[in-house]
Amino acid sequence: MTTTAQHTPATPSASAPPERVNLLGMSREQMEAFFLSIGEKKFRASQVMKWIHLEGCDDFDAMTNLSKALREKLARLAEIRGPGVVYEGTSNDGTRKWVLEVEDGSYVETVLIPADNGKRRTLCVSSQVGCSLDCSFCSTGKQGFQRNLTAAEIIGQVWVAQRSVGPRRDTAHRPVTNVVMMGMGEPLLNYDNVVPAMKLMLDDNGYGLSKRRVTLSTSGVVPMLDKLGDDIDVSLAISLHAANDALRNELVPLNRKYNIRSLLDACHRYLAKGDERRMVTIEYTLIKDVNDQKQHAEELAALLNELPCKINLIPFNPFPHSGYEKPSRNQCVRFQDWLFELGYTAPIRTTRGDDIDAACGQLVGRVKDRTKRHARYIQSIQLDAD
Repeated sequence: MTTTAQHTPATPSASAPPERVNLLGMSREQMEAFFLSIGEKKFRASQVMKWIHLEGCDDFDAMTNLSKALREKLARLAEIRGPGVVYEGTSNDGTRKWVLEVEDGSYVETVLIPADNGKRRTLCVSSQVGCSLDCSFCSTGKQGFQRNLTAAEIIGQVWVAQRSVGPRRDTAHRPVTNVVMMGMGEPLLNYDNVVPAMKLMLDDNGYGLSKRRVTLSTSGVVPMLDKLGDDIDVSLAISLHAANDALRNELVPLNRKYNIRSLLDACHRYLAKGDERRMVTIEYTLIKDVNDQKQHAEELAALLNELPCKINLIPFNPFPHSGYEKPSRNQCVRFQDWLFELGYTAPIRTTRGDDIDAACGQLVGRVKDRTKRHARYIQSIQLDAD
């Protein structure tokens, strides 16, 4: 007798609810596409973007110009999720620093610097968890590199700062007036996320900042700098720190791949794509007995002779076992005077936020992926201690 095996279909397991889409990092075009995909008119994108970025809202129920049915649909399908605030501190000089937890549990840091009696509030934004460039005078680079930040994690830093200070009620009272991509990481090595985030900073439905008030700072990733000029028009700052290749190779290892001449040529090409009034900001960190002597000032002036630029002098911020020292105030002023005699006005950047470790080059965060570079750095500290 032949028996036929009975096959009983497996009981389907309960399916997990679909993951909600985070709207925070979406550009205007992405937001319009999202609303069309859920059967809504694309003008809803502008409404929701204003709630998110201008009002700092993360609750769909509070979006009173949307119908109840749409608010309920959005609550099912989407969310507005920014980085978590681990720490917020205010310096004696008014500088504010946030330590933010991103998706994988790593920390990044962002700093808000007030100036002109509070009329200008500049936010220094990070683009990566850690940094891969290992500039010898920057403590961030000693922490190693884990990953790029997403567009939502980049713009989320602006969103958190603005929510903390208060929503923008009019263009004359912006919680954040300027953004500089000068925090942790090299922005041009995270191009695909940095550019969309900067476009949100410029968008009238985002943060509505002028292109002159959004600055990208780079150590000199020449191919991506050329691409940048084709994709967006923002202010440009160059982390130069030395006027000859031998010294810059030591301070900024990326120079071994893209030397000073190729970097300055790229700057000229970038400026040529914008209006003729544009200038490049040259960032020059003054390090005692390394790049702060008269011959260094003369080299710098000669190097920049044909580049429309302004120079910012930044006294080095010491960190343990860097091997470098900060020049005296008098030496910084002497260097400034030498440049002035050579035709350059070069303000000395005031150190801000020292008491909360918010000064330039001191954003370190917490990188879970401790790289070989970090291990070597820790080993060198231990050897010095012995």
